[in-house]
Amino acid sequence: MSSRRPSGPAISRRPGSSRPAAARPLRALFAGAVTAVVLLGTASPALAAPPPPNPTDSQLGAAKTEQDAAAAEVGRIAGLVATADAELEKVGVQAEAAGTAYEQAQEELQQAQERAAQTAADLQAAADAVGAAEARIATFSHDRYMNGSNLSTTAALLDSAGPGELIQRAALLDYVASNQVDVLGALEVAKVAQANADSTARAARDAMAAAQDVARSAKEKADAQLAAQQSAYDQVSAQKASYDQQLQAAQIHLLELQGARNAYDQWVAQKAAEEAAARAAAQKAARDAAAAAATRNGVSAGGGGGGGGGDYVQPASGRVSSCFGARWGVTHYGVDIANSIGTPIYAAAGGVVKRAGPATGFGLAVYILGDDGYVTVYGHVNRYFVDAGERVSAGEQIAEIGNRGQSTGPHLHFEVHSGGQLYRNQLNPVPWLNARGIFIGGCGG
Repeated sequence: MSSRRPSGPAISRRPGSSRPAAARPLRALFAGAVTAVVLLGTASPALAAPPPPNPTDSQLGAAKTEQDAAAAEVGRIAGLVATADAELEKVGVQAEAAGTAYEQAQEELQQAQERAAQTAADLQAAADAVGAAEARIATFSHDRYMNGSNLSTTAALLDSAGPGELIQRAALLDYVASNQVDVLGALEVAKVAQANADSTARAARDAMAAAQDVARSAKEKADAQLAAQQSAYDQVSAQKASYDQQLQAAQIHLLELQGARNAYDQWVAQKAAEEAAARAAAQKAARDAAAAAATRNGVSAGGGGGGGGGDYVQPASGRVSSCFGARWGVTHYGVDIANSIGTPIYAAAGGVVKRAGPATGFGLAVYILGDDGYVTVYGHVNRYFVDAGERVSAGEQIAEIGNRGQSTGPHLHFEVHSGGQLYRNQLNPVPWLNARGIFIGGCGG
């Protein structure tokens, strides 16, 4: 690796969303697995950790089966949790409706009571009016009796002792006649009012009784429904807590399996890279020895240059997460190698850096025109360590894996272009690497 200082921007962390406390064990376990992968991926051959156990095909198949079963269990539990949540929502809506019905019944009861009170007051007023009318009739009857109720009006006048008494009796008869009509009229009005008030009171009492029955029935129904809903809520809450625990356990188990597989795959990839580097070094040593022998024998060794003859390396270690080809109506023009931020990126072939720095979609990228005429592109890098116009050798570190630009996770986006084109003539990088003795797997070659 070159000792030059990085020329790219400093490392910056992307803001992440907050996670609940329940996710912390998963995050810690995942961090441990990633740390192991990084150690395997960045260690030099001399300091590489001892190889992990190499599982047999049957062991790998059993691990995959167990992983699929855990994933299925997670899906099943997630479905149960969703069902429980839906049931909780249903219970809440039903409880609210029952409470509303109870309030309406209570309101109708209150209105009936108010109407009954008003009709009772009207009935009392009518009874008072009847009593007053009866008292006035009694007074009138007493007056008639005292003044001779058996005498006609004419006889009462003729019986007068003189003109003065005649005038007095005429005035008294006029007063009595007027009051008699008034008292009798008031009595009839009072009786009608009493009958109306009594009818209204009976209707109000009937309405109040009906409202009381409705209110009582609605309240009993609401109380029973609320009790049942509370019991259902407690049950689904307990089930949900249990499902959450099962889901977390399944996730942890899945993460353990995936971490173990990633660690082994990383070791395989690292070993392949080391073997490729060793082969390249051996081939270079053989060429150098042949050139030296030719020089000693007087033969020019100036021919052979640097791009072919197996002088290629794997651009980065990691897991292939996306292959070349069509994706959702567009084309993915490279192969993605996922690994943690900071994982070294190497020049796949020797050549000249044509561009290094900001690039649309990639955030930061490096473009190298190889001595063989192919352009290799390294996108989404976190930092780059080369400049345009600089010559690099195959296997020289030029950048490190990042998560910049339009990226959903830390990875290297690696492209190969033919004909020296920086932005056109993209090829499938996997067959291109395979043809040069580099096998990254994951895309079928």
